[in-house]
Amino acid sequence: MTLTQDETLLEREQDAIERITRARAILGDDVVILGHHYQRDEVVQFADFQGDSYQLCKEGSKVTAKYIVFTGVHFMAESAVVLGRPDQVVILPNLNAGCSMADMANLEQVLTAWDELEQVLGADPVNRIMPITYMNSAANLKAFVGARGGTVCTSSNAHGALDWAFNQREKVFFFPDQHLGRNTGKAMGIPLDQMVLWNPFKPFGGLTDAQILNARIILWAGHCSVHQQFRPDHIDLWRKHHPDINIIVHPECAMEVVDKADYVGSTARIVDVISAAPAGSKWAVGTEVHLVNRIKNQFPDKFIQLLSPFSCLCSTMYRISPLDLANVLENLVEGRVINQITVPADVAANARLALDRMLAIPK
Repeated sequence: MTLTQDETLLEREQDAIERITRARAILGDDVVILGHHYQRDEVVQFADFQGDSYQLCKEGSKVTAKYIVFTGVHFMAESAVVLGRPDQVVILPNLNAGCSMADMANLEQVLTAWDELEQVLGADPVNRIMPITYMNSAANLKAFVGARGGTVCTSSNAHGALDWAFNQREKVFFFPDQHLGRNTGKAMGIPLDQMVLWNPFKPFGGLTDAQILNARIILWAGHCSVHQQFRPDHIDLWRKHHPDINIIVHPECAMEVVDKADYVGSTARIVDVISAAPAGSKWAVGTEVHLVNRIKNQFPDKFIQLLSPFSCLCSTMYRISPLDLANVLENLVEGRVINQITVPADVAANARLALDRMLAIPK
């Protein structure tokens, strides 16, 4: 019998799972595997720690193992390098596992924007604006923020990060996700006309001097491709057919979606809220499909469905397969390190300042 392409891949992945198990047994405590909530089940089942980017950042900073294998995306592995010891090695099983949102802001663009803000304000912007970068950003952007007194935030602590910033400066420059910044600012009572959108492809972000001077939060024109797929109409449809449905969404969703939801929170909060809900409760969940399916399988006594009628998956994180994980682990068994993630020392030093500030801010 000739196997189909899908059957051949499934057979190879099943074999890879056995290879991972054998390699883990040999490597023992020398290796710790970190797994993001959005990772596919076949990979995340091997994680020693599973969580959102905030949880994994905290856990990663405590890891004592020589090797950290990060089954997430590139910016997460960079943060593990920054927070780790110099003798630790951080590995990303597939170097193509990136983040489209993180790619929407680069250092050159941010430096240009900072210079233009300085021109409008007529003074060093550090005295007036606090830069905050979302965790979904490159290490050199975290370093940019760290060198200017700013911090990193995640969807778990964005409110605390904005509070921290406004206690020190009058404005916040928030990048790269506009929706997390806008939704958090709105929840804090900041008027929409005091939150302006900076377009990095236009001079001065496409804003007038008056708009910049009036703004409390300057938002970067970036977004998450997964969470942009959820629409207000999806919520309306669920409520029409299931009036008792609970809608819970991630704050990377558009404001119009967040405004209609019953609950808003990070992936960790989504898990916590549904976990605590009574049996028989109904949930439509606006976040990545692998996490939604995992929660659904974990709580069969509850009705749990993806908010969207079509799958919304993090395609870049999906690039990490059991074959990739088996490959890096078996190479470690043979004494070879492949797919190591490194960060230049000067970048790491300033990025660590920003990450340490983040970890010190209450959620």
